[in-house]
Amino acid sequence: MAHCERASRPLIQCLQKSSVRGLSSLQLQSTRAFQTTTIVPGEAQTETKSQAFYKSPDPTLVSSPRLERRLMRQGILPVGSRRRRAALQDSDNLPFEQLPYQCFQAARQILLEDREQKLRLIQETSEKISRIQALPEKERKSVSTVSRLRALEGHLEKAKVFADINDPLVKKKFEDGLGDMTKPIYRHLADQKWREYRRKILVQRITQMKVIPDVLPYCEPILDTKLYFGRKAVQPGEFVNAEVSSTAPKLDVQMFRGGEKLVTIAVVDADVPNVEKDSFDYKTHFLAVNIPITATNNKIDLSQLSAESQVVLPWLPPVAQKGSPYHRLALFILEQKKLQPLDLAAIKARETDRDNTSLRKLQGRYHLKPTGAHLFRAIWDETTLDVMKRIGFPEADMELRRKKSEALPYKRRNPSTFR
Repeated sequence: MAHCERASRPLIQCLQKSSVRGLSSLQLQSTRAFQTTTIVPGEAQTETKSQAFYKSPDPTLVSSPRLERRLMRQGILPVGSRRRRAALQDSDNLPFEQLPYQCFQAARQILLEDREQKLRLIQETSEKISRIQALPEKERKSVSTVSRLRALEGHLEKAKVFADINDPLVKKKFEDGLGDMTKPIYRHLADQKWREYRRKILVQRITQMKVIPDVLPYCEPILDTKLYFGRKAVQPGEFVNAEVSSTAPKLDVQMFRGGEKLVTIAVVDADVPNVEKDSFDYKTHFLAVNIPITATNNKIDLSQLSAESQVVLPWLPPVAQKGSPYHRLALFILEQKKLQPLDLAAIKARETDRDNTSLRKLQGRYHLKPTGAHLFRAIWDETTLDVMKRIGFPEADMELRRKKSEALPYKRRNPSTFR
C-alpha cells in the first residue's frame, strides 16, 4: 500500500496545482466581471471596433456566416475564401508582394525577369504588326500577308497571356472576382475555369437529351451562357415553372476573346406533339438578330431588345399540354458572319410562322455559326392552364393520352384461334 501511495503522490500534487490554478483563474474572471471600476481604454476601443465591424462588416475580413448573409442581402459578395478572411483578421495587413519570406521574394524576382523577356517579345511582335499594316493596300491584302498578320496577332495575344500568367497578384485578383475582362490574361483564366466544369455539364446536357442533333446537327460552345428568370439562375436541363417562364429571361453571355460580335439568339421547342402525324414538331419561341456582345458588355435582357432593329419573333411563353412528355426548350447563340448586320425587314417578311421556322434552315440561310447554348425543360404543372388561357393556346383543356396498342394473339383473353 505504501508503494501505491508513493507512486500516486506526484499525480495528486499535479491535480492539486491544476485545481488551484483553475480556481484562481475563475476568481480573477469573476472579480473582473463583477467589479464596478471603469474599463481600460484599450478594451473600450476593442469593443467599439467590434461593434462597428458588426454594423458595417468588411467584405475582405468577414468570416461569420451571419455577417456574410447580411453583406449578400446588400448586394456585396465577400472577397476570397472564408479561411483566408479569418486569417487576415489577425495579420499585420502587409501587401502581398512585401511578404517577408526569402524564398518567396527570390521566386518573385525570377518571375519579374521572365516577364521582362515577355514584354520585349510583345514589343517586337507589335512592331512587326505595325510594319505590315503600314504596307500599301495591294500588298497588305495578299493571301500570304493576311495569313502572316493573323499568325502574328495570335502570337501577340498568347504573349500577353504568358507575360502575366505566373503573377501571383493576378491569380489572387482573379480568384477574388476582381479581374478586368478587358485584359487577355483574365479572359484566359475565366475560359480555363469555365472549361473545367461548367462547359462539361452543358455539353453533357445537350448531348444526353439529344438537343444535338435534334435541333442543330453540331454545336461547339465557346461562350459561357447563363440563363435567369427573374433572379433565379437556371441550370442546364432544369425544369422551369410555366408561370415563371411566362416572362422573357435574361442572359449573361461571357465572351473570352477581344473585340465585338453580332449574334442571333433563338429559343426552340423541339417536343411539340403532332397528333395527326403521331410525331413531334418544332416551335420557335423567340428569335432576335443583330445583338452586340463583348467581353465586358455581356448582359442581355430578351424583353428589352429593340423591336425595330432586333426582335423577329417576340417571346412566347413555353407550355406543355397535359399528358405530353416534357418539352426541351433549347436556346442557341449563333454568331453572324463577318460582323455583318442582317436585314430585319427581310427576315420578318420571310420568317413569320413560328411552327414552320427550322433553326437548321435559318443557320444555312443566313450563314450563322452556333457558339453558345443553354437548355431548360417545361412540363405540365399547376400554373400551366392559366398561362395557356392567357396566351390563347388552342384546346388548353384537352388531355393527351397514349394510344393503347392491340394485344398480340397469344395474349388475348378469347382469341378466335382457340375456338
